[in-house]
Amino acid sequence: MISRQTLSSDRPAVRGVEFNKVLKNTYALLSATLLFSAATAGLSMMMGWPHPGFVVTLVGYFGLLFLAGRFRNSGLGIVFVFGLTGFMGLTLGPIIGYYISAVPNGDQLVMTALGGTGLIFLGLSGYALKSQKDFSFLGGMLFAGILVAFLAGIGAAIFSIPALSLAVSAMFIVLMSAMILYQTSAIIHGGETNYIMATVTLYVSIYNLFLSLLQILGVFGGDD
Repeated sequence: MISRQTLSSDRPAVRGVEFNKVLKNTYALLSATLLFSAATAGLSMMMGWPHPGFVVTLVGYFGLLFLAGRFRNSGLGIVFVFGLTGFMGLTLGPIIGYYISAVPNGDQLVMTALGGTGLIFLGLSGYALKSQKDFSFLGGMLFAGILVAFLAGIGAAIFSIPALSLAVSAMFIVLMSAMILYQTSAIIHGGETNYIMATVTLYVSIYNLFLSLLQILGVFGGDD
């Protein structure tokens, strides 16, 4: 007969196996989606496709995000994750193309933003994994902060306020960095057990982090 003590002692091991599985699947899918997004961005640049526009981008993003979440427990969810990341790559291509062709030192700025994004993601993920700290307390602040930054970003785009746009980019760098800590912590501590949704959250964080860094670098580092 198995005692309660034996069952209790087995629970941490079971949680550890589940955590490793979710983490492994998340990083594998995240790597694949980042490569796919880079490919679609490169395709849009090569073909010279224009940016679809603010409204189409929002509709496509939230629509595919909803579908990925709706089918997160099935194989179809993976299809929609690739649809989302591929679409976001298509919207990213024209932006990168603009910086490379129209901004002084644009190619260097893009590479710097890409490298900075990678360092921030690896550094924060590594810290969360090694420290095993619980960052769930960031949840409420992140929701409120992202909502404020999103609305401010819409206002900056509509009314063409460069200073506000720059401030929003700085806010998103802080918020997306915190989101990486929050999401990695959620995987570690069992707050997130669905690797599809974990992948989407980390991808969106990386995407926004890259764009925000690129915009700030374009303002302060675009001179010859």
